[in-house]
Amino acid sequence: MVAKKIIVGYDRSAAAKAAAAWALDEAARTGAPVEFFYAYEWPMWTPAASMVPAPAVWPDGETDSAIRSNLDDAVAQAKQTHPGVRTTVCIVHAPAAPNLIDRSARAALVLLGSRGHNAVASVGSISVAVTAHAHCPVVVVRGELAMGAPIVAGVDDSECAQLALAFAAEQAAARGVGLHLVRARQFAMGMRNERPVVTEVIIQAEQRRLGDLAAQWQEKYPNVTITATLRFDHPVHALLEAGRRAQLVVVGSRGRGAVRGMLLGSVSQGLLHRSPSTVAVIREIPGDIERR
Repeated sequence: MVAKKIIVGYDRSAAAKAAAAWALDEAARTGAPVEFFYAYEWPMWTPAASMVPAPAVWPDGETDSAIRSNLDDAVAQAKQTHPGVRTTVCIVHAPAAPNLIDRSARAALVLLGSRGHNAVASVGSISVAVTAHAHCPVVVVRGELAMGAPIVAGVDDSECAQLALAFAAEQAAARGVGLHLVRARQFAMGMRNERPVVTEVIIQAEQRRLGDLAAQWQEKYPNVTITATLRFDHPVHALLEAGRRAQLVVVGSRGRGAVRGMLLGSVSQGLLHRSPSTVAVIREIPGDIERR
C-alpha cells in the first residue's frame, strides 16, 4: 500500500523550517511523500463610489512567483538533506484552515510550525481549527528537539486516548526513547473534606487502572520503556510540567472526566499555546499507519 502523504505548512519562517525538518525525518522513516503547503487569501477593498467589496489586485503574478520560488527552495533543500523522500508543492488562494482540514482526509500527518509569517504556521485560530477537525494526527512543532528525551502521552478512559497512545508509542519506538503516561485527575468539590480512607481508596483505584494501562502497552511495545504518573492536578498543569522534560506531548482530541475537552477546551489550547515542546493532537489515525 502506498503511504499517505505528510503535509507541512511552509512559509520559510524558522518555525516552518522546524516543522519541515520534523516532517522530512518522519517521511524518511515511513516512506511517505511530503507536501509543502502554502495557503493565503487576499484582502477585499471597497471603491469610494461603491458599498460592495471587491477583490483587491493582490496577489499578482510576481507574488505567486515569489511564493513558488520559496517552496521550490524548500524542495531543493529537502533533496539534499533527505534525498530518498519524495516531495511536492501545493499553493492555494483560499483560507488555510478549511483547506488543510479537507486535505488531511488524504494525509497521514499534518505538520505546523509554532508561529510563522502567515496563518498556516501560527498557533492561533488556524492551528486550533485544524487540530479540532483534522482527519489525521496534527503536530505543532516548537522548541529544540531534545534528543533522547521521552515522549509524554496524556491519557484518560476515552477511545481518543487509545489513539493518542498508539501514536505516542509508535513515535517512542521509532525514536528509541521512553514513553511516559500522564493521567491527571482533579478532586471533586468537597472530596478533600471526606474521610481519608475514601480518598485513599480512590487514589489506589486510579493507580491500579493506570498501572494496568501501562502494562498493556508495555506488552505491545516491549522495546519501549513505559512509565506512568498519576497527578491530582489540572490536566494542563500536569502535562505542561511533564512536557518540560519531553520532546513530544501527545493528546487525544476528546476525552472524559478530568480531561474532557482535551482539544476544544482549555487543556488543549493551553498546551498549544504554552507547551515548551512539540504537541501532537490526535482525532483519527489513518488505517495504513495505525499500529496496534
